[in-house]
Amino acid sequence: MDWQREDKYEYDQDNEWIRFGLRLGVTTALHPFEYAKVLMQIGFEPIAPVPGRTLFGRPTMILPNVFKYAQFIKDVDGFSGCFRGLSAKIVGNMLSAYYSEKVADEMGLEAAPTDKCSDSAAPTPEEDSEQLDKQFRKQLKRNVVVHTAGVVISHPFHVISIRMMAQFVGREKIYTGLWQSIREIWSQEGIAGFFAGFMPRLICDLGCLVISSSATYLVSKYLVREREGRVYVSSISQFVVSSMFYPYHVVSTSMIVNGSRLKAGSMPFMEQYSDWRDCFSKLKAAGQHKRGNSLFFRYTSRSLTNSYESKKLMN
Repeated sequence: MDWQREDKYEYDQDNEWIRFGLRLGVTTALHPFEYAKVLMQIGFEPIAPVPGRTLFGRPTMILPNVFKYAQFIKDVDGFSGCFRGLSAKIVGNMLSAYYSEKVADEMGLEAAPTDKCSDSAAPTPEEDSEQLDKQFRKQLKRNVVVHTAGVVISHPFHVISIRMMAQFVGREKIYTGLWQSIREIWSQEGIAGFFAGFMPRLICDLGCLVISSSATYLVSKYLVREREGRVYVSSISQFVVSSMFYPYHVVSTSMIVNGSRLKAGSMPFMEQYSDWRDCFSKLKAAGQHKRGNSLFFRYTSRSLTNSYESKKLMN
């Protein structure tokens, strides 16, 4: 019936806006910690490490965790300063959430129905497997389009947000507002500036999507038959795969800052990179390609530990 379909559409739309409002609230509440993580990713460590031990008892130098780092930002810039870059992030997320779905709809890619309990008889294993195959292919096609469009739409605002936060390093006031930041990037770098660090971010996003979705599909098809268990499989696979692609996240953040006039993107704070591949190889060679990955147990690299111990002996 038409009226039933209309009611269902309106109900789904209302739920979507509720979920978006909840995500917006969570994003705002966690932004100070995301702020601290961005500074970790670009290699800025304003608080000196202290001697300590790893979980296995090995002597090392311990860096401040994300809570201490966020507290440091608050001590320097006050409570409102902890939310620098949030406005650009919210604008990018809103535009991305709305228009990326529109792009998929215009291409005729409908979302696959989710598994729901019903009063109907349970499907046979063959029917369940066939349904799972169709759902996987259909949903993956749509998700690839949605995620690609989302990254393209949101990236200019992502660049602005990252650079607003990176100003903390050099205490600049170049990126003070959304429109001023757009003028700054356009005048200094042109259209390419709005897509600094784009490729590694896209690789990270699509890589996580395709591999985690494929892993969930294979495990759900051959190992986990219960539909409730598939939810947990999806969460675990996303967590594992995201850690695999995390270095691309670090490279993207570094390249966004590296191409700007900010002190955080130049020596002595950051080495100059010719492109994102050069950045990836140099960070990996230095063992810095996963910085910011651990937010609670943070240890310095071996070279920094040896340097600190040498200075201690000299004194």
